[in-house]
Amino acid sequence: MHQPWATALLRTYYAILGVLSLYGAHRLLLVIDFLRTRRRGPKLPPAPAEWPLVTVQLPLYNEMYVASRLIDAVAALDYPRDRLEVQVLDDSTDETTAIVARRVAEHRRLGLDVHHLHRSDRGGFKAGALEAGLRVARGRFLAVFDADFVPRPDFLKASIPYFTDPERGAQIGMVQGSWSHINRGFSLLTRIEAILLDGHFQIEHTARNRIGCFFNFNGTAGVWRREAIETGGGWQHDTLTEDLDLSYRAQLAGWTFLYLPELDVPSELPVDVHGFKSQQYRWAKGSIQTGRKLLGRILRAPLPLRAKLEAFVHLTNNVSYALTVLVALLIFPAMLVRRTWTVPVILFVDLPLFLAATVSVVVFYLVSQVAQGRGWRGQVRYLPSLLGVGIGLSLNNARAVLSGLFRDGGTFHRTPKYQIERRGQDWQHKTYRAGPSRLYLLEGVFAFYFLGCTLFAIRRGMWLSLPFLYLFLQGYTYMFVLSVLPLLGRRAGRAAPPLPLSDPQAEL
Repeated sequence: MHQPWATALLRTYYAILGVLSLYGAHRLLLVIDFLRTRRRGPKLPPAPAEWPLVTVQLPLYNEMYVASRLIDAVAALDYPRDRLEVQVLDDSTDETTAIVARRVAEHRRLGLDVHHLHRSDRGGFKAGALEAGLRVARGRFLAVFDADFVPRPDFLKASIPYFTDPERGAQIGMVQGSWSHINRGFSLLTRIEAILLDGHFQIEHTARNRIGCFFNFNGTAGVWRREAIETGGGWQHDTLTEDLDLSYRAQLAGWTFLYLPELDVPSELPVDVHGFKSQQYRWAKGSIQTGRKLLGRILRAPLPLRAKLEAFVHLTNNVSYALTVLVALLIFPAMLVRRTWTVPVILFVDLPLFLAATVSVVVFYLVSQVAQGRGWRGQVRYLPSLLGVGIGLSLNNARAVLSGLFRDGGTFHRTPKYQIERRGQDWQHKTYRAGPSRLYLLEGVFAFYFLGCTLFAIRRGMWLSLPFLYLFLQGYTYMFVLSVLPLLGRRAGRAAPPLPLSDPQAEL
């Protein structure tokens, strides 16, 4: 018989694993929805008799390495010049402003209607810049591209006809394209980032859109109908994910969104783990803030039950990171309590939960690779690392979740971009690298903790626990090592100092 404390500990441990398993099962449900709707993609409507006026908005903040690449790509868009306006929404405080001014002047000389709108402060951050641009924009439709994106020339002609389609175009408020990746093969980290994003764009967006549930604008590579922005309440900055926030408000106002997975826009993945963690922190915190802000409205709205449940899971999914940290802390005490359990009992209790929480993730991301035409054989080797990175991010994102639960807004720390497009390019000598988070010290503690758990399991012959422990050991070790190596290089004088940004985790 277990002592009461041991019983309570095991109940807590399995309850948390049960919730994580439910989130895992939801991924499988999305895969099923994706597979059964994969042939429902819309066909491109005929071109309009007269192309509407489009304003392309380019929000920038200290992007000296990629600003010219973005402006030149937008200038090459295949769209009638008299129906195209470009706004460079520049909040920069460095030489980016001079670079932008030169490129804008050159393209204006060549006949492009392009405007350089520089703000002296970052009020409202990206949301504030987009709102300021909207006030003076002439376009009925607004396309948005972040600094690390390189839109293809046909982007507007492949998206605008859906808005002007006489059959159903009047209700479409936003068209979202997918993301492809210029530097996917730069490192193991960028390959894993790409697979993580593939799951979001290939499976989540496609399934949600085609079964009639809400999905979100991703902040870039999409086109908005101006009226949808205005009736949805406009750009607001009380969350760190202004794109997710406006997406739900616009759909609650009655607008439909359209996702086009074949309309991909090349983009640059973060090559620095600190930039990657800062990006993930912002996304996790912002989604929780949006959930706090809008879930009540969503659940009270006259929507189908499936749409409400899907929105709930979408906006609370990052809670799984906090639950993962709790599981990590409880693993060793649970091992001590269960050390006398027989193999059949462990298989009956642990195996279903382990499979639901992990196999579902494997299936989800493998299907996303097959959907892209990459096949699954060449991608299987990355799955252990992908699972490990998901666990390794748990400390970083759990703090984001806690901050998002109790705080509105926050400082928008943009993800550094370096125009890194292939292997061998140097990024460590670039300025504007993300400042390191002190959290790497705790990641190191967790790595040593799981090394101890693994050695304990080997000594006790708890072989069935080893795959589970390995994922935690690998994940925290990988994050710790990637975080420490740039710091060691900097101290040895091999890298430029990072941009003096405040630690994004210091808010909590």
